[in-house]
Amino acid sequence: MKFMVSWAIDQDKWLPVLEIFSSMTPEQQTDAGEGVKILGRWHEMTGRTGVAIIEATDAGAVHRYLGQWNPHMDMDVSPVLDDAECTKAAKAILAAHAG
Repeated sequence: MKFMVSWAIDQDKWLPVLEIFSSMTPEQQTDAGEGVKILGRWHEMTGRTGVAIIEATDAGAVHRYLGQWNPHMDMDVSPVLDDAECTKAAKAILAAHAG
């Protein structure tokens, strides 16, 4: 299952988060632990916000990974679908409303 994670970092925590993240190796930055894969992550540094798409085997793995960062920032997590999954869901919704 895929999840969209968006975050916002308070100004007083911004520099400490930059210190933590920039001191990590590229391997550490992409290692989300067992059961979680980071598909992509984008940062909007001026607004101290960002978004990531992660894939996980279960919600517990998502919470374990995000719990590492949660003390430093506010996060929102939503399950999301790719185009193929959305198409399948859309067809099921349309079929349920037909007739």
